[in-house]
Amino acid sequence: MMKLKKNVGTTDKIVRYVISVLLVIGGVLLLETSVALSVFMFVFAAVLTVTALVSFCGLYTLFGVSTCKLEEKK
Repeated sequence: MMKLKKNVGTTDKIVRYVISVLLVIGGVLLLETSVALSVFMFVFAAVLTVTALVSFCGLYTLFGVSTCKLEEKK
């Protein structure tokens, strides 16, 4: 199994969780008017949640970004 190097820090995780909750709430509110936008919001919320849970973001790796402190990268 491939070991992913952590690149999402604690503050970044919290921001991702908050944005995910807001996207889900927005998706539910827009469900009757725009199903496509709601689905997009749900999928984006899921991606943010998963990247926060595993502390790894593929886009961060692509651009060489890390919000982890040195102690968290283990």
